Amino acid sequence: MPPKILTQISSQLAFMISAIVIAIMGVTMIGFGWVPHLSLILAICVLLAIGLFRGLSFDDMQAQMASGVMRGIGAIYLFFFIGLMVAALMMSGAIPTLMYFGFQLISPEYYYISAFVLTSIIGVALGSSLTTAATLGVAFIGMSHAFDANVAIAAGAVVSGAFFGDKMSPLSDTCTIASSVVGIDLFVHIRNMMYTTIPAWILTVILFWFFSGQTVSSDLSQVTVLQNQLIDSGLVQNYAVLPFVVLVGLAVFRVNAIYTIICTIFVALIVTYFHSSPSIGQLGGYLFAGYTPAESLELGEVAGMISRGGVQSMFFTQAIVVLALSLGGLLTALGILPALLSGIKGSLTTAGRAIFAAAMSALSINVLIGEQYLSILLSGTAFRPTFERLNLHPKNLSRTIEDAGTVINPLVPWSVCGVFISQALGVPVLDYLPYAFFCYLSLLLTLIFGFTGITISRVDAPSAKTSA
Repeated sequence: MPPKILTQISSQLAFMISAIVIAIMGVTMIGFGWVPHLSLILAICVLLAIGLFRGLSFDDMQAQMASGVMRGIGAIYLFFFIGLMVAALMMSGAIPTLMYFGFQLISPEYYYISAFVLTSIIGVALGSSLTTAATLGVAFIGMSHAFDANVAIAAGAVVSGAFFGDKMSPLSDTCTIASSVVGIDLFVHIRNMMYTTIPAWILTVILFWFFSGQTVSSDLSQVTVLQNQLIDSGLVQNYAVLPFVVLVGLAVFRVNAIYTIICTIFVALIVTYFHSSPSIGQLGGYLFAGYTPAESLELGEVAGMISRGGVQSMFFTQAIVVLALSLGGLLTALGILPALLSGIKGSLTTAGRAIFAAAMSALSINVLIGEQYLSILLSGTAFRPTFERLNLHPKNLSRTIEDAGTVINPLVPWSVCGVFISQALGVPVLDYLPYAFFCYLSLLLTLIFGFTGITISRVDAPSAKTSA
């Protein structure tokens, strides 16, 4: 017998319950500083109580929660492999080598462009905006004083580059969540994002070019220190970039993300033994808990940059995904999501309107709750049926929720990313916000493309949903 779903619920009641859920998560996360997991569990408990009051059995609600989780099961599995790949790329030297050569791009005259370009490269390599900001970003803020640079502009460049990496890296959890919640391959999603991301990146470089020449010449001693520390790690080797070549090559040939990652891990493990000889026990430790350099090495800031990866590092995000998708399933079981969408269904008749509504949903969740994961998961879950009804390829939705979800979070002063970055860099969000050009250019371009139809893909049959 299929689970019972409450479909007869007024839009007004649905809005009231949604407001209660948002208030619970907003107050607990922003006001009390709770981790998102606890806020989600509390919201689920409240919805379970409402469901029981309205006559739904626990088994019916649990079935819908499980159904919601199944929508993102691909992301949950993929995170295991991404954790393994990050650790493998670290121990093989692929990421440290890319960082070493990236530091050579820094130019005193074009300091802000250098900060943006380098954090973009390292952001893609690390797959984490917060790690990029907390390590390389802090270094750039420190160098800003030596270059007599505007700290707010430098912070805007760091944030723009870090979130370019977070958005476009196959190692990024937000990138993985966005593709999985709408049911498409990771690399299909990344390729489609290039239509808005590359123009936004180029426009950002041009905008930072206008600020060139405002810095003074200075020595690059701090950069040299970081490069020397990378050399001291023993991981910087020319051949170490081979795993990245494999990763990019297989992605270009549209090989399934899981198979691409497995092949990359395999090559990275082989490369590891070219310059080091970890035991099988150590290898297992790195793959589970993440790579860490030997304690005897004095690596300074670089030690934090290269201590990453492992299956264990994915548990925090995987738990958020499970709980958020469960919440989405419960909102469907109670008829809340269908009722909210039915209120605007009549106006969502074109691609532009659907994309605008999905983008505003992701943006609103960022502003109201301050959590980028939830902005992606809840918006993706809510608008997936609308995009299917309009025969819009789901990759349009995944791109929209990244452009309005992932990169907008650091622009909200009370958001998770906003609070973390402002504390790490020592620059208030409102100071760097005008200069985080990439973040709001991404949102602007996705809205323009939605209303003009540029790069918008459609499907003729359900079977085409997962095609590139």
